[in-house]
Amino acid sequence: MKVVIQRVTRASVEVEGRIIGRIGAGLLVLLGVAKGDDERDLLYIVEKLQTLRIFGDEQGKMNRTLIEAGGALLLVSQFTLLGDTSKGRRPGFDLAALPEEARTLYEQAVGRLRADGLTVETGLFGAHMQVELLNDGPVTFLLDSRRGASAPTLKS
Repeated sequence: MKVVIQRVTRASVEVEGRIIGRIGAGLLVLLGVAKGDDERDLLYIVEKLQTLRIFGDEQGKMNRTLIEAGGALLLVSQFTLLGDTSKGRRPGFDLAALPEEARTLYEQAVGRLRADGLTVETGLFGAHMQVELLNDGPVTFLLDSRRGASAPTLKS
């Protein structure tokens, strides 16, 4: 899985002129599922989203997690994160998981994050969306579950 995490003051996603997900302060997360991704990749990403210390403390240092900061999460599926632009001028998407597989892992991520007490809003899987955000910092991080250490075991 590849993920773009952006700390935001607000973010929303719109489909066909209607806002379907909106958060205040928190994280906008764009999630791309690769062929071969499985529960291990899912657990790595979910754990990182819950434990990354990227919110300011009283001294302004990045020392607080999303939960500690009281923020919400807007999770948007984005297969183009798996686009290969190394050859030619048109991206190739051979590395992206098939839609059915990607949807399953995306929905599992939403379910796990919510089960762990996070406020999670979503985009609409497979839809053409307009995503609006106000990046706070700006603070943006890239995660790749295949470059991470061995996947942790989450408490459930």
